[in-house]
Amino acid sequence: MVKIDALKDLAATLRRDVLKMTTKAGSGHPTTCLSCAEIMSVLFFYEMAYDVRSPHGPDNDEFILSKGHAAPMLYAVLARSGCTTADIMTLRMFGSPFEGHPLPGALKWVKVATGALGQGLSVGVGMALAAKMQKRKYRTYVLLGDGEVAEGSVYEALQLAVHYNLDNLCAIIDVNRLGQSGETMLGHDIEAYSLRFASFGADVIPVEGHDIPQLIGGFSQARDTKKKPSVILAKTLKGKGVSFLENKEGWHGKALSEEELDEALQGLPNPRMPRITVRKPTKTTFVMKQSGTPIRTRYKRGEMIATREGYGNALVKLSRKNNLLVATDAEVKNSTFADRLFEQNPQRFVEAYIAEQNMVGVALGMSIKGFNVFASSFAAFLSRAHDQLRMAALSEANLTLVGSHAGVSVGEDGPSQMGLEDIALFRSLPGSIVLYPSDAVASEKLVELASNTKGLKYIRTSRPKTPVIYDNDEHFPLGDLKILVESSKDQAVVIGAGITVHEALKAYEELNKRGISVAVVDLYCIKPFSAVRLQELVNQKGNKVVVVEDHYPEGGIGEMVGSALDNSTTKISCLAVKKIPHSGKPDILLKDQCIDKDSIVELVIKLVRSTSAI
Repeated sequence: MVKIDALKDLAATLRRDVLKMTTKAGSGHPTTCLSCAEIMSVLFFYEMAYDVRSPHGPDNDEFILSKGHAAPMLYAVLARSGCTTADIMTLRMFGSPFEGHPLPGALKWVKVATGALGQGLSVGVGMALAAKMQKRKYRTYVLLGDGEVAEGSVYEALQLAVHYNLDNLCAIIDVNRLGQSGETMLGHDIEAYSLRFASFGADVIPVEGHDIPQLIGGFSQARDTKKKPSVILAKTLKGKGVSFLENKEGWHGKALSEEELDEALQGLPNPRMPRITVRKPTKTTFVMKQSGTPIRTRYKRGEMIATREGYGNALVKLSRKNNLLVATDAEVKNSTFADRLFEQNPQRFVEAYIAEQNMVGVALGMSIKGFNVFASSFAAFLSRAHDQLRMAALSEANLTLVGSHAGVSVGEDGPSQMGLEDIALFRSLPGSIVLYPSDAVASEKLVELASNTKGLKYIRTSRPKTPVIYDNDEHFPLGDLKILVESSKDQAVVIGAGITVHEALKAYEELNKRGISVAVVDLYCIKPFSAVRLQELVNQKGNKVVVVEDHYPEGGIGEMVGSALDNSTTKISCLAVKKIPHSGKPDILLKDQCIDKDSIVELVIKLVRSTSAI
């Protein structure tokens, strides 16, 4: 174990590193780093167990810097511990692994992107749950700023951690009193903080955050806590150690000038770097079981099955092949059909309750620890977790979100329950994959595709039962589409996805009766989008396209198709949800929004006749 005097010297060294890094960079947040120097010294050089040569060692204690603007302090710790040999003085330079806020990638010790405040504890809950599920001994530590605990997602995470008895999770609040533009809500009122966190059922441990023996004692108490998470309230001073910064307003996000740096360094101890030995983790054996055999579907053409039900069926089948597959749901599992997995294997299911922001963070945390995670809720409710999804994309997440009850086809429940922005949301995330099955066969096959594909994936499922249109041996490659019907006489292409595929097929039958032939496309893979193949098809079919989608036009399928095809030669028309919907039967709502069979027929006839008249 590293001695107390050595930990003090390490804290001083870390402060000096941070000041030098941020001054050279010309930007950064040195004062919020200075307040947590002793916390980080004790954590990384006394408390935590990890293998410095193995950033992804499955038994390493995990650390999440939720207050991501303190990134220079994390980088200094990683350098001084021997976890990285890269030059920390390249902080914030283009091409440097040391980003302004932590970002996974070149720096392997950073597992999750932080900086959007209030999200780190949710990820920590996911990691702590993963340890319990794999029966590993590692602990998860999350350092939060006192300003960010104004975010409600912090308390979503805390209540779930208490519910699941996560005694392997320790949150540390750096209570340094000052936020960006003034004092935080509670300032240094440690008693108020204590009452707040204790009311959720956590073990609350107040300490003086610059007193190393107290910090050691606080972490020891947290380790001994059983069946509940710990919250260490560390009372600190922002800018600690530099007289003209300490506990002063107006310095947030400001690097020191060279003259100010010289003054600050003169007032700080300049000890020799002590010799340190980081404690190695306890190794645990966890055997991954995974079969590459594809799942089999057993549906009959014309059978009425909702795509959301296909999702639940696929989860059960995949869980039998892969013991790292888990699901979580925002307390609507009997509507998303995630309950099928819960009923078959409750140990592979995490109920996240009605807290979608936290659910996404928890799913991210579990995925970082190796689980193949599916997280489901109504499509409409996933929109409130946009920031968590954005940060998951930056974290290069490997997980699948499933949004059911999408579009006006939800019916009588009304517009608050209708996901009508979700395709735009997920399309906009970097590196995302967006899938939209139209029947139960496609649903199961696309769930399997998502489970075998790395990245952030979204599957959009529908509430109503729809007829099975595919044979059980159909394949659904990533980045492709299905041409459901076509002929040499086609005068237009009608593109549907999900629920509107069935309206397009009805329109095809009606148009045939009127002597008009069209090709019908199921765009089951919205992103990545097979623009080349679609353009080739359109060129053969009269260069007239009708896109029908149960989604708002902004950011939807029509806009995507319109931006991808050659508009100089192709006439593209889009039927979408263009006004605020109301309660009603699904068929009435589809008709009211002009995305039903009759609206498709009317538009195709108009397009064909306008061409004939030229």
